[in-house]
Amino acid sequence: MDDRFYFRQLLAGRDFAAEDMLAQQMVNFVYLIGDRATGECVAIDPAYKVGELLHIIAEDGMRLTGVLATHFHPDHIGGSMMGHDIEGVAALLELTGVKIHIQTEEADLVKKVTGVSDSDLELHSSGDVLMVGEVPIDLIHTPGHTPGSQCFFVQNNLVSGDTLFLDGCGRTDFPGSDATEMYRSLHTRLAKIPDDAILFPGHRYSFHSSSSMGITRETNFVFKPKTEEQWLMMFGEA
Repeated sequence: MDDRFYFRQLLAGRDFAAEDMLAQQMVNFVYLIGDRATGECVAIDPAYKVGELLHIIAEDGMRLTGVLATHFHPDHIGGSMMGHDIEGVAALLELTGVKIHIQTEEADLVKKVTGVSDSDLELHSSGDVLMVGEVPIDLIHTPGHTPGSQCFFVQNNLVSGDTLFLDGCGRTDFPGSDATEMYRSLHTRLAKIPDDAILFPGHRYSFHSSSSMGITRETNFVFKPKTEEQWLMMFGEA
């Protein structure tokens, strides 16, 4: 499987959308995951210049068969943000006939932000497995930053969106955010991810672009509180 596993981490504003000032400011990662033997791949959080992403996929000899969205925020899937219109999944679907795979709790929010329809979405629950060729991707519902945030575990790699960064985690003061659920996502729902797994976050907020879960658990301040009460006191939600 190692020979056929296809995985790319692309930084918006550098690896694609290089002229987009907002992309440079937001430092979003887009991930491509697939099976080299079958040529199938999915894109995680495609935003900014989706045509360039499709070109990268084609140059790698792959074809896009689906989109995975970590959550509904426009810098991850497109939409209006800070007075800017970000290209995303709606534009991508005009070029391809793929489905957007999301947690059920995120459906209405994704439709509102992007304008896509029910027929464009494939709704999932935590624990579902999406096969990309012969590569299984585990979908883990991790509410907190948004109600339907999800992480993806594949080949001992965790793609975490805005649930967990190398330093810190996603904000919990947005509408729909929930600090208690974020604590439970980090300390319970992601507890099964082994320390030797590699964490790939949704933004490059640190010098490094990835790290092991073990190092992250040792160094990231979000793991310092050991109880829900300590967490809520630390993050001002008590």
